[in-house]
Amino acid sequence: KIGFPVVLKLYSVTITHKTDVGGVQLNLRDEDAVRAAFNAIQTSVREKAGEEHFQGVTVQPMVKLEGYELILGSSLDPQFGPVLLFGLGGSLVEVFKDRSLGLPPLNSVLARRMMERTKIFQALKGVRGRPPVDLPALESTMVRFSQLIAEQRWIKELDINPLLASPDQLLALDARVVVHPAGMDESQLQPLAIRPYPTQYISKWATQDGTAMVMRPIRPEDEPMIVRFHETLSDHTVYLRYLRPMLIEARVAHERLARICHCDYDREINFVAEIDAAQPEDRKILGAARLSKMHGLNEARFSILISDLAQGMGLGKEMLRRLLDIARQEKLARIEALVTPDNEAMKHICGELGFRLVPVSEENLIKAEIDL
Repeated sequence: KIGFPVVLKLYSVTITHKTDVGGVQLNLRDEDAVRAAFNAIQTSVREKAGEEHFQGVTVQPMVKLEGYELILGSSLDPQFGPVLLFGLGGSLVEVFKDRSLGLPPLNSVLARRMMERTKIFQALKGVRGRPPVDLPALESTMVRFSQLIAEQRWIKELDINPLLASPDQLLALDARVVVHPAGMDESQLQPLAIRPYPTQYISKWATQDGTAMVMRPIRPEDEPMIVRFHETLSDHTVYLRYLRPMLIEARVAHERLARICHCDYDREINFVAEIDAAQPEDRKILGAARLSKMHGLNEARFSILISDLAQGMGLGKEMLRRLLDIARQEKLARIEALVTPDNEAMKHICGELGFRLVPVSEENLIKAEIDL
């Protein structure tokens, strides 16, 4: 029904490397060749591994694309939990060992960094007159693969090998998956080393003048918008937030913003309010907040920074209200913030939302605190 030529591959629940036992027959052009290949695979598996390892064969179209054989996989590490693998694939994957490791979930930048750490990456970009493969599509595949691993915790191992990458398309020629035993308790599943992006905290809101906003945790790719956000802040706004003067060169330094935008959501949730616009050039961050968990305590310290373009619109109060909701969902017992005595707006907002305002005389500051 699928036509010729075809490929026959061993179907076995125990054998991973089919070529080691003669389990692959390529370019079969008619029915007689298929029958002969089936018998050859069955005989080879019986002699090299045992009859019990043969459950039949799969029939697939013979792929004629020219490209590079890659591997994309995931396995469990005793310390880090699920770990991703990318590199040169095919039957010689263990021989060349051209691969890189990463932790799920990935974004496009992290996926590209994994690719760049391999030798095959130079060929993927195009070499000796050969056109490059579709690198954005490969990035997207790696990101979606990592999301699958992050979301489906019952997956123990998953390999796509070979993943054929050509200038025209990406094609998974073979794959295997191992799941945890059905009787295993969910509490025994290893957690991710890096917490996935908390999509449950994304919501919408409108300002008093009707401007549509999206409230969401920050993403690594938000750094350019955060730079533009800091350009809208006056010296007085900066002083009230950081409790001291701070030059814009220091605030927008890449080393600093990289830590803020690419945060560990399990320890710190940086939260932004962004204009909800269809065109990317119209998107703009007008507010930023942070909820930082205190080491060794079930408590967190928060901070809020509102652009001078959006002050007096109720944005600060709404962001603090949402931070309180996030803190409760994170099962924190208490949150607090340090406020300068002249920050009347923040003191008023905290008072309306039920915070206690306690003077800290030795620092000439006021602590706003609330038990959750």
